[in-house]
Amino acid sequence: MEKVVRRLENKVAIITGGAGSIGKTTAKLFLDNGAKVFLVDLNEDSLKKVADELGSKNIKYAAADVTKSEDVKRYVTEAINAFGKIDIFFNNAGIEGVVKPTVDYPEDEFDKVIAVNVKGVFLGNKYVLPKMKDGGSVILTSSVAGIAGSPNVTAYIASKHAVVGMMRNLAIEVAPRKIRVNTINPSPVDNRMMRSLEAGYNPDDAVGMKKAFENSIPLGRYADPIEIAQLVQFLGSDESKFITGTTQVIDGGMNA
Repeated sequence: MEKVVRRLENKVAIITGGAGSIGKTTAKLFLDNGAKVFLVDLNEDSLKKVADELGSKNIKYAAADVTKSEDVKRYVTEAINAFGKIDIFFNNAGIEGVVKPTVDYPEDEFDKVIAVNVKGVFLGNKYVLPKMKDGGSVILTSSVAGIAGSPNVTAYIASKHAVVGMMRNLAIEVAPRKIRVNTINPSPVDNRMMRSLEAGYNPDDAVGMKKAFENSIPLGRYADPIEIAQLVQFLGSDESKFITGTTQVIDGGMNA
């Protein structure tokens, strides 16, 4: 009988944005591969729903606002109390903001996107890393929007470029501890965020907007959340132990 390979056996992972499609799908894949998972998101009811759906004794969660240092310190402490260590940090929480030209972009909306997508990532790195085991892995969610421009989403573009910058800085800082730091940079993923952006770009024909986005991708479709989760699993596993400081583009050829 062929031996089942569990790539994350005995590893502990924190996943922020844990109630979203990518977070939830990654959590399930991690659990299936032997990890213990600590989910973080803003809404406790959403987290409970995900935990109940996944139905594992190896999943715990905490509601937290990733933009507030006290909340971040608390979820790190709760993860350590639950599972005793941190091997993998999937720093994934993010929001898309509104779709408007720069000259019309609301200042309060810009501040909100930057707070979650930049400050939230910074605070997670700041408070998780001192508790992470040497040899661990940090995966930051950026986007194709972190390596190229796109009109009418200035805050999102700025924030995802900033995530790439933080990754490059951090990869050098923690290399002496053999901790790897990488970004994932997906093209559109078939999830709630893209429904919001489709409607933002074309309120009268969101379905047509989806077709237009798909036509910009050589493989002709959006990514499925499981495909993103599989990349995150690889980066969290020992199979990627010589990969750090990289932007891992997963875009169906969009930037070819």
